[in-house]
Amino acid sequence: MAAAIAVGGVTVALKARAENGPARRASGGQFLAKAKEKLGLTDEQISKVKAEFLAEKDTLKPLITSLHDTKVNLREMIQKKGATESDIRAASAKVATVEADLAVERAKLYGKISSILTADQLSKIDEFQQKMDDFADGAIQMFFARLAQ
Repeated sequence: MAAAIAVGGVTVALKARAENGPARRASGGQFLAKAKEKLGLTDEQISKVKAEFLAEKDTLKPLITSLHDTKVNLREMIQKKGATESDIRAASAKVATVEADLAVERAKLYGKISSILTADQLSKIDEFQQKMDDFADGAIQMFFARLAQ
């Protein structure tokens, strides 16, 4: 859970959970179990992290919902026949505004949750983030290399 916050994956996880309905909701427990295993989280740490999320639920839920809605609107605008550049830029700006608001909340949560974790756990999160960045860099390079073939 802490790793998800650190890399911003909480928004992706919650969005996917909302989009995929009840059949996918069981995976939330699997995610927490995997985070517990990979980071070596104690039950006490998990309880504290959950409490921090619950304390911010009323702030996070509308932001995550708004992020989803604005991204859907942007996608629809991009695909809309006759959409102008200014229409697309306006829709994109709305996404950016919500993402900025959510980034501020993520930073607040990270500040609270990082104090619950040990230095070793934070180091593991940093390593995970670097691996994800390296993976994304590689995927981008591979995508464009394949296009050129």
